[in-house]
Amino acid sequence: MATACKQNNEEDHAHNPDGSHVGDETPRLDYTIWTDDTELFVEFPALIVGQPSKFAAHFTVLDKHQPIREGSVTVSLVKGEKGIRSTADAPSSPGIFSPLLQPTGSGEHQLIFDLTTPQYTDKIVIEDIMVYASLDEAKEALGEAGEDGSISFLKEQAWKTAFQTEPVTKGEIYDVIKTSGVWQPAQGALKTMVATANGTVSFSSSNLTEGMEVKQGQLLLSVSSQGLASNNLSAEVAKAKANYDQAASEYNRKKELYESKIIPKAAFEKVESNYAIAKAEYQSIASGVSGDSKQIRAPFNGFIRSVNVANGDYVEQGAVLISVATEDSKVLKSQIAPTYGLTMENIKGLWYQTETGDWKNISDSDGEILSISKDVEMESPLISVFARVNDIIAVPDGSLTQVQIAMGDGKQTTIVPESALLEDYGNYSVMVQLSGESFERRSITIGKRNGENVEVLKGLEAGDVVVTTGAYQVKMASMSGTTPAHGHEH
Repeated sequence: MATACKQNNEEDHAHNPDGSHVGDETPRLDYTIWTDDTELFVEFPALIVGQPSKFAAHFTVLDKHQPIREGSVTVSLVKGEKGIRSTADAPSSPGIFSPLLQPTGSGEHQLIFDLTTPQYTDKIVIEDIMVYASLDEAKEALGEAGEDGSISFLKEQAWKTAFQTEPVTKGEIYDVIKTSGVWQPAQGALKTMVATANGTVSFSSSNLTEGMEVKQGQLLLSVSSQGLASNNLSAEVAKAKANYDQAASEYNRKKELYESKIIPKAAFEKVESNYAIAKAEYQSIASGVSGDSKQIRAPFNGFIRSVNVANGDYVEQGAVLISVATEDSKVLKSQIAPTYGLTMENIKGLWYQTETGDWKNISDSDGEILSISKDVEMESPLISVFARVNDIIAVPDGSLTQVQIAMGDGKQTTIVPESALLEDYGNYSVMVQLSGESFERRSITIGKRNGENVEVLKGLEAGDVVVTTGAYQVKMASMSGTTPAHGHEH
């Protein structure tokens, strides 16, 4: 593929005296190869015996689609057991390595790229690379490259924006129930602390406010009973200790009798329960006590949900002081009509829409379907589906979100991520990557939609590579009517 290139004074381009690029008279080739970790887009002049060919090898880490900034690349040209190699010890610019080879023999070769970075290594092999005996032979074999109508979107552009590609795959698609859901706190995700005795509140800091992030064990406030004649902390601790000691004594005595089979199991279990309750109450009251002051600490990492007292307030035993919540886990309640016949057995997945508009599967965070209600109320003829989501859901409880529930038997079909779709008045298309810097907008016909994935009935085949993040930017490049300047060497 021939590629237009405008001069960029900030980069090291080589030029002939007439201003054209050195090597313009030689046909140029490009290849795009994907591995599990890397995309290689390489441009180079046709390989001719005795002539040096400088490579522009663009290496992209597929995760987050970023250029490789550190490392080395060794390119080898191999035929049989013989070959030549060249190493670029560092990128000439972020993501671009520029090794140079001068072939010594004609015929079909392997072109091998060995990539070494601080994070990983990769090996990319391009088969059937022809080395020509002369320039005339190369021109005759390759001909003139013309415009193919594709959209040019350079690697340098992709690297500077949110961009991602994925291959089209085969996957299961299901019938989907589209509904809405409401976020609720999960069990254990909200902890409310109360005063265990009368006393005066003292904040640990002056900015103890709702929404403040806290760490497990962090001191939030204390309640001091110093100087109080009744219901003070010391008295409550002493009372709880006396109850615990009495329950422990009774428990140990009845345990011996039970083990000797003198008393029945039911009598022992009652004493055992009383002991456990007294122990828990004593530990709760005595925990964090220093003198006549009770320290209230964050039970887990999270944020302050509510502050129910002011610094310096006098509170009585049982008063609600503060509550702490976590966003790491929530319950999503959805409601559907009973006519769908949804059961725990035929639910295949549940997707929810995040605050940014993306779709996520609850299984991505090890979430699960908790239950499906069986009772239908007259005033609301719907059944409720409860799912636990183990993820950071940074929205208030009671907030609504869109939900999709997959059910029934799935079928194998061609699928693409929902994020790849471009929509114009009900017509859908995607940006297909033809090579490293060449794209095509392709119309498709879609079928079922399962959360983050969409069934493609027509227009794509498994193995096609589509833009899943940044498709709009490529679309805008196609509408600009200009070919952007290259920022790398040719």
